[in-house]
Amino acid sequence: MTSDVAVIAGAGLGLSASLARLLTKEGFRVVLAARNLGKLSTLVDETGALAVETDVADVASVENLFDVADKAGPLSLVVFNASGRARGPIADLDPE
Repeated sequence: MTSDVAVIAGAGLGLSASLARLLTKEGFRVVLAARNLGKLSTLVDETGALAVETDVADVASVENLFDVADKAGPLSLVVFNASGRARGPIADLDPE
């Protein structure tokens, strides 16, 4: 068991949610960062994680995230799961 903090940036309902559950079971205090906190309410209730509205493309938003994380305890792990996606059939996507 640990009391260290893990930040998951770009938190959602897939891989990052599974990781949040695992880290919580291992004793981490988890901080979830996402632009849309509404989608995280069940995960927050389930894990006791903190959720921080964060746009990883905005410096002030990221600074706020780490201010919150610092108050939660010693930071040991950061997972950057934020992404942007090109939508459409793969054959139609521009390789650039």
